[in-house]
Amino acid sequence: MIKKTLLLCGLLFGLLTSADAQTGGAVPDNVMDLSVLQGYRTHSGTHMAALRIQLKPGWKTYWRAPGDGGIPPQFDWSGSQNIKAVTFHWPSPKVAFVNGLRTIGYMDEVIIPIEFSLRSKTGPTSLKGRVDLGICKDICVPMSVAFAAALPKNSTKPDPLIRAALKKVPIPAAKAGVKNVMCTIEPISDGLRVTATLTLPAMGGKEVTVIEAPDQSIWVSEATTKRVGNTLTATSEMVPPSNAPFLLERSNIRITVIGSNHAVDILGCTG
Repeated sequence: MIKKTLLLCGLLFGLLTSADAQTGGAVPDNVMDLSVLQGYRTHSGTHMAALRIQLKPGWKTYWRAPGDGGIPPQFDWSGSQNIKAVTFHWPSPKVAFVNGLRTIGYMDEVIIPIEFSLRSKTGPTSLKGRVDLGICKDICVPMSVAFAAALPKNSTKPDPLIRAALKKVPIPAAKAGVKNVMCTIEPISDGLRVTATLTLPAMGGKEVTVIEAPDQSIWVSEATTKRVGNTLTATSEMVPPSNAPFLLERSNIRITVIGSNHAVDILGCTG
């Protein structure tokens, strides 16, 4: 674990140092534009808004689980008003390899629908926060961007950009034909090894499986993925900050399978 962390940190440091060298210590101008799509109230009483990230051609940013070569986005909503809970609807990402490390993210532009549960359905609602994220092309640049917007309480007409982004999210397990999601958990010297075995029709191309722990502080290795017919098996190692085995509820494991045709989102193991 320590060796892997040092390798990743060294790579990121090298990329950032390269960025300083090529830009004279400054971030290139107008590489990224972030805006809030104010959205609409849903039939269930939540508010559906979105963050729109527009990048210069060739630049990319990262998915919630960015791979060993990526930088995970971090969100701060502490300045917002009337927000009870936040649910992200991440569009299906693309998989790429940089210097032998897998990265998972979005090229050029991504609209991330975000659904807000409200403390009061009639009170004023506003967003005020910050996102820390990485953007990359030939170089990688960490960025911290503040945003703010009022959310209209009387608008129920869906935003076409948000609706289009919602159609790109991974397919739920039941709709994709996923069955018999079994997870075997075994201790290793510094954490756990998780092996997921499930029934899933082939999704096209070279499939990539991402296994996520409920706690983002837990490091998760790239999953090895094998398929025999409709049976897919994926294995990852999880290492917490304590570098020791820990308790993990199978129902809290999240599995995403990304194929060339679509992606599938699987929440929890049944056994």
